[in-house]
Amino acid sequence: MTAVGQDTLKTRSTLNVGGRSYGYYSLAKAASALGDVSRLPFSMKVLLENLLRFEDGVTVTREDIQAIVDWQQDKGANPREIQYRPARVLMQDFTGVPAVVDLAAMRDAMKTLGGDPQKINPQVPVHLVIDHSVMVDEFGSPKAFEKNVALEYARNMERYQFLKWGASAFDNFKVVPPGTGICHQVNLENIGRTVWSSKDASGAEVAYPDTLVGTDSHTTMINGLGVLGWGVGGIEAEAAMLGQPVSMLIPEVVGFHLSGALGEGITATDLVLTVTQMLRAKGVVGRFVEFYGPGVSALSLADRATIANMAPEYGATCGFFPVDAKTLDYLRLTGRSEEQIALVEAYCKEQGLWLDPTVEPVFTDTLRLDMSTVQPSLAGPKRPQDKVLLSELDTEFIEDLKTEYDRNGDPSVRHMVSGTGHDLGHGDVVIAAITSCTNTSNPSVLVAAGLVARKARERGLDSKPWVKTSLAPGSQVVTDYLERAGLQEDLNAIGFDLVGYGCTTCIGNSGPLPEPISKAIHANDLVVASVLSGNRNFEGRVSPDTRANYLASPPLVVAYALKGTVTEDMISTPIGQDKNGADVYLKDIWPTNDEVRSLIDQHVNADMFKARYADVYKGDDQWRAIDITGGDTYAWSAGSTYIQNPPYFEGMTMTASAPTDIVGARALAVFGDSITTDHISPAGAIKLDSPAGQYLTDHQVARPDFNSYGARRGNHEVMMRGTFANIRIKNQMTPGIEGGVTKHIPTGEVLPIYDAAMRYKEAGTPLVVIAGKEYGTGSSRDWAAKGTNLLGVRAVIAETYERIHRSNLVGMGVVPLQFTGADNRETLGLTGDEIFSITGVADLQPRQDVEVQVSRADGSTFTFTARCRIDTLNELEYFRAGGILHYVLRNLAA
Repeated sequence: MTAVGQDTLKTRSTLNVGGRSYGYYSLAKAASALGDVSRLPFSMKVLLENLLRFEDGVTVTREDIQAIVDWQQDKGANPREIQYRPARVLMQDFTGVPAVVDLAAMRDAMKTLGGDPQKINPQVPVHLVIDHSVMVDEFGSPKAFEKNVALEYARNMERYQFLKWGASAFDNFKVVPPGTGICHQVNLENIGRTVWSSKDASGAEVAYPDTLVGTDSHTTMINGLGVLGWGVGGIEAEAAMLGQPVSMLIPEVVGFHLSGALGEGITATDLVLTVTQMLRAKGVVGRFVEFYGPGVSALSLADRATIANMAPEYGATCGFFPVDAKTLDYLRLTGRSEEQIALVEAYCKEQGLWLDPTVEPVFTDTLRLDMSTVQPSLAGPKRPQDKVLLSELDTEFIEDLKTEYDRNGDPSVRHMVSGTGHDLGHGDVVIAAITSCTNTSNPSVLVAAGLVARKARERGLDSKPWVKTSLAPGSQVVTDYLERAGLQEDLNAIGFDLVGYGCTTCIGNSGPLPEPISKAIHANDLVVASVLSGNRNFEGRVSPDTRANYLASPPLVVAYALKGTVTEDMISTPIGQDKNGADVYLKDIWPTNDEVRSLIDQHVNADMFKARYADVYKGDDQWRAIDITGGDTYAWSAGSTYIQNPPYFEGMTMTASAPTDIVGARALAVFGDSITTDHISPAGAIKLDSPAGQYLTDHQVARPDFNSYGARRGNHEVMMRGTFANIRIKNQMTPGIEGGVTKHIPTGEVLPIYDAAMRYKEAGTPLVVIAGKEYGTGSSRDWAAKGTNLLGVRAVIAETYERIHRSNLVGMGVVPLQFTGADNRETLGLTGDEIFSITGVADLQPRQDVEVQVSRADGSTFTFTARCRIDTLNELEYFRAGGILHYVLRNLAA
């Protein structure tokens, strides 16, 4: 995206690099006119450049630019709304399919409104990486990869045909085919440039910081490469694609000072779980986090990316690392051109975006970590911020067995598994998965995992027979260096065969456990565990069979597959016995830092990256064989259970109807704290007896072909029925029952939430949802807001919101309200039996206080004050238009 503004500050300058001339917008010239910017956080300098480039006197004013400069005085205490325009958009297929469905539907709606469908076309580069669909059906076999890929294509052919149509129908839209890698690692290794460039209207080449928004919350991984990017909902990303600026408040920036170095045998995973716990405790929701201090220079680029990746887990908008020599080294290692590397160095040094460890930026607040104090850690059993020291995991689990899972019996009691020679008990590890974008970008932990496997194999150890093992790297390059080092053979020997290149277990695509194992778990009501190298372990996400889910480094995943339980201390008790009957402890098979470093130096090189990414959009034979139909508009199939034209634009006219008051609303559900977007819109398995399962059955879809909620996000009929359908969600209106049910107040019946919502809709009754703290944590899942809207929910009233979900609710025309003062569902005694009315909806203002009128079942009434969390004027315009897509569509049609 190039300059379009007025440049009243005359900051346009020229940079010559390697014989090429680039235009750029000089921060130094801005500073001479507006004040020194040398101590602005680096992430704020990126925002400043963006405003300079797009200053037009309307969407970006000189006052907006001055506010960024003045941030050094107020440190974000006086937030101002700005319009930010990222250079590009990144998507994955779970969130990308519904986004492309929306774009296709907008083209149809544009025709209906009498406009030009070609106006619905990305205005910035969009990259969609298919990485969320492969499941771990086959494992522990040399044929696992081949069989899983074949199943992936068979299950998802409709979706892939649709995405391939999108790549041909839309400009600026590229699809990375299945089997290539995880979107964030592909972004880090290939798509990201650190400094982007493109031609302006005059044909001149303009250089500017690489920036993006992504439809996956872990888009922040690219912050490790000095690229400012974060996750947004699909609807907000669609607006950005279509040229709509991202409306945001100038953020606070928390500085995280790193010093020291990791000790012997300590992994980047141990570090990131420590950072996550510290920042979540600090409270950084809606804030930028920027890392600084001497420890930053000591971290590899892959370690930085590991920390940046988990920004959603610590709650921040981003976790930014400035550019330095390590950035250039990584760009060179991953096969970027010398011309690009020279541009990055020259531009960042010219613009003051190059890390100078002697200059400490001004921050809103800071916290510090001496990395030498980091200890081996996991996180769980159901939140990524709940760090557990490796040395304490066994005692923590035994305690959780009583307090979290209400199992008061003897945890050592075991039960035979039918048809096998082994038994099963509480705390047994039934899934050990090397998975997810967080760690499979990082050679240090993957090589360490391979070395654990090698040393275990040498001692004659093997994975326990009840453990489902899997290895799903984030890119094909991982396979190259593991094979060259001979480590893949060692991993295969203990069950960690390649199962696919994708998110797999971390997104819930762990596949079914062997049937005898699953039956034993449910017949004996066992609390069993998964250990995965992922970033998410929310309830009901990893597998319907595992209640306790722990995040860990890849080498620890291998170790737990060997040990098979979390009920024994991993450090002081043996993992197993060797061929001679001697005890083998974790320390006996754990590699040294030098061993890991030596193999990386020998076997990871630029040629691998160049070869793997030489033709990244071509795909395998199966992808190339996919036929597509349709032209500028999509040929919707009435019989498809994957792709359907959504109802958002039905009856839409060029004039928006004013929002109406919410009168006589019923509560659809009352929830506690930490309700995640996985709770609201699960991505995993579809239960046969659920409303979504019934819909698929009614449409002649056999149970083995249900696929997942994530894969069916292109069909609103499935997703409406899956909203609030997580098997572990707890609605306080139906105490003692887990799963997506509620009480239909007029009849007193307990019904699936979808069925109750449809009854209320038929009666013309609006709905509200009541919740506690951290409502909407987790994935940037726009269906969590879309489904809420389609069920007839007009408002959510919560104690606090996570950033992305709050924005998504506004984008779908749902009012997010926040309790004020000491009020919450408990202090107000809200049970869900009440009737709610909210007036003044047509006249709402950003962050305005409103009165909520409540009538109890006994006839008594009261009111409480809630704050409208429509935070900006732009968001208010979207809400009044009926949603962000309606707003954009009307503007384009006009």
